[in-house]
Amino acid sequence: MQKSTHLAPSLQELTFRGMFLGALITVVFTASNVYLGLKVGLTFASSIPAAVISMAVLKMFSGSNILENNMVQTQASSAGTLSSVIFVIPGLLMMGYWQDFPFWQTLLICTAGGILGVIFTIPLRHVMVVKSDLPYPEGVAAAEILKAGNHEQDQSAESGIKEIAAGGIIAATIGFLTNGLRVIADGASLWFKGGSAVFQVPMGFSLALLGAGYLVGIVGGLAILLGIFLTWGIAVPYFTATSAMPADMDMIGYAMSVWKSKVRFIGVGTIGIAAIWTLLVLMKPMIQGMAQSFRTLKDPTALATDRTQQDLSPKTMILVTLAAIALIALALSHFVENAPISSELAVLLIVVCTALAVFIGFFVAAACGYMAGLVGSSSSPISGIGIISVVLISLTLMFIGKMSGLLESAEGQQFLTALTIFSGSIVVSTAAISNDNLQDLKTGLLVEATPWRQQVALIIGCIVGAFVIAPVLEILYHAYGFSGAMPRPDMDPSQALSAPQATLMTTIAKGIFSDNLEWTYIFMGIVLGLALICVDTLLKRTSKNRFALPALAVGMGIYLPPSINMPIIIGSVLAWLINRHLERYALNNGKNLADVKKKAERYGTLFAAGLIVGESLIGVILAFIIAASVTSGGSDAPLALNLENWGGIAEVLGLIVFVAGIGIFALRVLKAKQ
Repeated sequence: MQKSTHLAPSLQELTFRGMFLGALITVVFTASNVYLGLKVGLTFASSIPAAVISMAVLKMFSGSNILENNMVQTQASSAGTLSSVIFVIPGLLMMGYWQDFPFWQTLLICTAGGILGVIFTIPLRHVMVVKSDLPYPEGVAAAEILKAGNHEQDQSAESGIKEIAAGGIIAATIGFLTNGLRVIADGASLWFKGGSAVFQVPMGFSLALLGAGYLVGIVGGLAILLGIFLTWGIAVPYFTATSAMPADMDMIGYAMSVWKSKVRFIGVGTIGIAAIWTLLVLMKPMIQGMAQSFRTLKDPTALATDRTQQDLSPKTMILVTLAAIALIALALSHFVENAPISSELAVLLIVVCTALAVFIGFFVAAACGYMAGLVGSSSSPISGIGIISVVLISLTLMFIGKMSGLLESAEGQQFLTALTIFSGSIVVSTAAISNDNLQDLKTGLLVEATPWRQQVALIIGCIVGAFVIAPVLEILYHAYGFSGAMPRPDMDPSQALSAPQATLMTTIAKGIFSDNLEWTYIFMGIVLGLALICVDTLLKRTSKNRFALPALAVGMGIYLPPSINMPIIIGSVLAWLINRHLERYALNNGKNLADVKKKAERYGTLFAAGLIVGESLIGVILAFIIAASVTSGGSDAPLALNLENWGGIAEVLGLIVFVAGIGIFALRVLKAKQ
């Protein structure tokens, strides 16, 4: 890659105003991502909207520049990734070990895990960013937006803000009508029987998920659709047809119980084997990155003199790593201090869990970083990484539990399960930030930023985000509750946040320690995953990477609730249809297709981000209102209109609004033709 060197090194990069703005954006986007992740099991990458917001705000100050805007998006991007800790940690409430989220323990594991994620991927920068041809879709897109804003500051920033604001206002309004006033349904399903077999045609009306699907793309969308078909067109009908429905259950309840107790574990096996395959594929670049890092440590002269190639020094990296490990040990010591175990066993468990968190975190950091470069942060298999880490930690602690006799009591089993979930949260934090760091470093490479300053900015972002996660989790839990963990007995379970990954991690950990995990269905999922991997490899090879069938996405289609998956699929199909339309338009009108597509991608990405942020933020705001109502003795649905016989009308309204949202989305993106 040919790089220019005319950018003045005197341009401001790390500034107080930039870090302050980055902190504010981090707080807002972290809260949004925590809500979205708990509700549907997805988070969104925040680099691109953060870059647009930064350009719009900092242009009001003198001396703002592309490098300063890059630092803001680097810091704020941690919001889209560190919040992935919610894929594991709510399990401690679901299993009854915690009654709320202890602030300091949650803060410590998020901070320490996030910082390790930054440090572990620094040695990979040269091999996987500078010398690699990985596409880094979000990193490249963020760089293009920063460059456009640098050349056309007013027009680019203002138009970008308009797209985010338009999406945000639309989604927030509909979210308020759906989850606040409750006059619009958030989904509808058609259930029917064929003999004794139960079938479902699901539909969800979330505009945030429509936006997420637009960002996922057609390959991931079709793979998820295949997962839904395998689940609700084959597996659930088969199991419901071959076993009698209990007398005390209706058709829908029976089908859902079959899905939760059997079919969902097929998805677990598929996700798990897909994640393991990813790690195997990434072994070579991971080893290359480690070798490069060790060469730098041994040879101080290997440190770059060019500003755009300077990482944090090896000495600084070692000191920061040791500090992060100390924080992990401190968090674990607080976690085990009230456990029914001897002080010697407590020390052993702290040492073992610290070592496991650091060791597993190191390897998954490389895997996730590579995967993010290949398919983007939003599509990287954090869930699969979480499953693998929970299984490895569970098996290690089970061995210690058997040797110490701790497994012989129900109390000891519960403690070891909780310790597994707690330690797994650290690994997921590390994996999530490693996802993000290499994308940011790719952006920095393209805009000629200083890598070590970006690494400092991301560490700051981790710390700010960590302060937000615990209180937001606490508020959401007491306002909505989680599936299987309701803080008050009179709460409406239909409003509970599903926290799908946390439910899965907890089920796996509990199943391993109690020796009653549904291994048969998990092994079925593994076999399915291996078959899908073979098909995916064959498709890529024969089509020269034009076609693919990612096993991970199929697994998510099986595992996630179908009402969540359908809007994602529709969003991905919408993106494909718009692209096809733009191709025909450019061909028929003599336009440059690359320019038209780039403009459309920018409009679509920012509007989709606005939809996600708007719906998520209204969910957090409503959580505050609900929490205030409940603590003062009021209802857990204080704004609901409670209209009689409204269910059918609400579903029709939900469908109409969703279709209108699709139309508005398409029109916003098709402005690229102008």
